[in-house]
Amino acid sequence: MDNIYAIILAALRGLGDSLKGTITLFYLDKNIKERALRTSPVKDHNTPSRRKESNRESHKSSKKEEEPKVLRRTLECCALNGGVFWFSMYVFESGLLPLLKYLLTLLFGQSSSTGKSLWSWMKLFLSCTFGAFWVLPLFLLSKIVNSLWFQDIADSAYRYSRGRPQLLSSVSKLIADTLFSVLVQALFLVQSTLVSMLPIVFLGDVLCLVHMCMLYSLYAFEYKWFNMGWELHRRLTFIESNWPYFIGFGLPLAVLTAIPNSFFNSDYPLQLFSPVIAISNALFNRTIRPRTIEASNVRR
Repeated sequence: MDNIYAIILAALRGLGDSLKGTITLFYLDKNIKERALRTSPVKDHNTPSRRKESNRESHKSSKKEEEPKVLRRTLECCALNGGVFWFSMYVFESGLLPLLKYLLTLLFGQSSSTGKSLWSWMKLFLSCTFGAFWVLPLFLLSKIVNSLWFQDIADSAYRYSRGRPQLLSSVSKLIADTLFSVLVQALFLVQSTLVSMLPIVFLGDVLCLVHMCMLYSLYAFEYKWFNMGWELHRRLTFIESNWPYFIGFGLPLAVLTAIPNSFFNSDYPLQLFSPVIAISNALFNRTIRPRTIEASNVRR
């Protein structure tokens, strides 16, 4: 019982830290700027002019390095992923494809087998072409750009909370760790897809959700652990050893990305109008139907 309580408490703590961290992003720039102003050196008017000029240049360079950019980078990531990447896919799926299908319907008719066959092949060809020449290159580009922007956010937050980052010992080890991390994340994503196909009600969905919570937590914490000099095996071992916390931390984003399109067109209608429809039908039958019967009897 104590173990269950500890697991629930750790998951709730992770969930709370996830929500609190989202809010902290909006105030981190202000906190960094206030700290920079508090720790800025006081100018000494009695020093020689040459030394004052050197101190002024040093102050400008340090101020430029500590320029707050967390919120700006966050908004740029949202604009790239949501404004460009997601919106282009939405326009293709909800705009271009329905338009072409409508034009084929006008040309061949609604029930034409030729139009339906042509549309099935055309949709497959357009989807593959769009994925190969737009989605995949844009995904790779956004992956690289996001990594750079996320690293800026992580570096600023790490300097504010812990100080100077401690990277891996060599460039070759850094590159190998990064490539291996990308491979592990890709295979883990494939694994989450496979467990979602388990033919057991709800079990596949739950396991897939747990996988995505862990993966999103790895995305979020990897930059911090990278700045701490942790290699990939240590990062993964830490997540696996503290899995309740990281499931709770990644839960909000995992739930948001797991909501299917059918959420808005549900197969299980919410029949809130059923009671008032039944009452209306009862009132309608009692008031209108007797008059109709009386009128028919009079005509006879």
